[in-house]
Amino acid sequence: MIAPSARPKLASKAMLRRDKQTGKDVLLYPEKGLVLNATGAAILRLCTGERDYQSIVLELSASFGESAPAALEGEVESFLRTLAERGLVEGLEP
Repeated sequence: MIAPSARPKLASKAMLRRDKQTGKDVLLYPEKGLVLNATGAAILRLCTGERDYQSIVLELSASFGESAPAALEGEVESFLRTLAERGLVEGLEP
């Protein structure tokens, strides 16, 4: 479980950009890219290293109209852990 006080952020080798041709959000990293859905892009936009994990989950919950942040937390954690395993997100430990 990601600690509520953790401050996730994109790794220095990764950049979140909007593709000019498709209008889709893309996570770019050396010689590769990952097209994101709206939820993934929303999560990563909040991962600046300034907000703690608990704040990120609460903000996403409010944005998506989710009444129970705990229901959303598992999906957010899974997404961030997957990106962390690829070296694209850091700061998951407080």
